Amino acid sequence: MMDFDPKNEFDLTGKVAIVTGAGGRGNSIGRAYAVALANAGASIVVADLSAEGAQKVADEIIAAGGKALAVPVDITDTAAVAAMAEKAKAEFGGIDILVNNAALMVEIVDKPLIQTDRARFDKGMSVNVWGALNCAQVVAPYLAERGGGAIVNQVSAGAYPAQTFYGVTKIALHGVTTALATELGKQNIRVNAIGPGMTKSDAGLSLTPDDSPLVQAISARAPIQLRDTPDALCGALMLLVSGAGRWITGQVLNVDGGWVMRG
Repeated sequence: MMDFDPKNEFDLTGKVAIVTGAGGRGNSIGRAYAVALANAGASIVVADLSAEGAQKVADEIIAAGGKALAVPVDITDTAAVAAMAEKAKAEFGGIDILVNNAALMVEIVDKPLIQTDRARFDKGMSVNVWGALNCAQVVAPYLAERGGGAIVNQVSAGAYPAQTFYGVTKIALHGVTTALATELGKQNIRVNAIGPGMTKSDAGLSLTPDDSPLVQAISARAPIQLRDTPDALCGALMLLVSGAGRWITGQVLNVDGGWVMRG
């Protein structure tokens, strides 16, 4: 029998993590994820469509004593994702963790689903669903080379139930999560997802300010505070990518103050 040692189980020293969308918009979830993983000892590939944003977060991690590499990438482009994976291996020796955080949100919630045309639909699904699957397809063999690893997808409380096109893309990503968990389990690759609630990221606050009617309505039924800062999601991430979560796969962990409760 082995005793649980939290200091060792949550230690990511020697691990290599890719976090997409980690440049983000200022106070972003992706940045919080990248910094948290670095603080736990992992070397971080800060991936973002914005080269400037990625470099800013990588520089922040390095200045704090961590290891990071900024890689500009379009997650819908398989060749670009493959190049990112090769850079990660060349720089750090391999890949152990993939966090599929990059997504469109603000850009695809300004119209009702009933008004969503084909071009808009294709763009949202391409980034939010195919982008995550594309990264998983490319990175999974690298995880297998290291004896296994963890993939964490970013879904949303707004998917349960889906009431916007954004929610539709995220419930689709939930399906990708369970399917990949089934397919990759024999390679010791765990696939889970985090479902953030109304996070106080710059993007989240721009979409749903604290005084909006939607926030007020949902706050009335949240058991604890409805909103929290991006770092409130990092405990869930650490569980899902570390040895502490070795028996967890195919799950969505909602981190939202109790907004979504599922049996």
